[in-house]
Amino acid sequence: MAAIHVFNEGLQARGHWVFAGGLAAPGTATVIDNRDGLGLVTDGPFVETKEYMAGFWVMEADDLDVALKLAAEGSRACHRRVEVRPFL
Repeated sequence: MAAIHVFNEGLQARGHWVFAGGLAAPGTATVIDNRDGLGLVTDGPFVETKEYMAGFWVMEADDLDVALKLAAEGSRACHRRVEVRPFL
């Protein structure tokens, strides 16, 4: 957590920070499916998988190269894989 805190401070200092957050384990999830208007609510994760999203950063980057560099730094800080996706 200390390394993540240092990384977050660096993002803020360099003007890349928008926001970030950690997520509880998948077993704490509640899934809501209201596609058919019935509002089905179930406990647990939507999918069973070994990998899951433990948290996220929303960063401001001038281009994909900058975003990938920041993601590499974040991956090192949190000691996890980091997926990069642009906002639509």
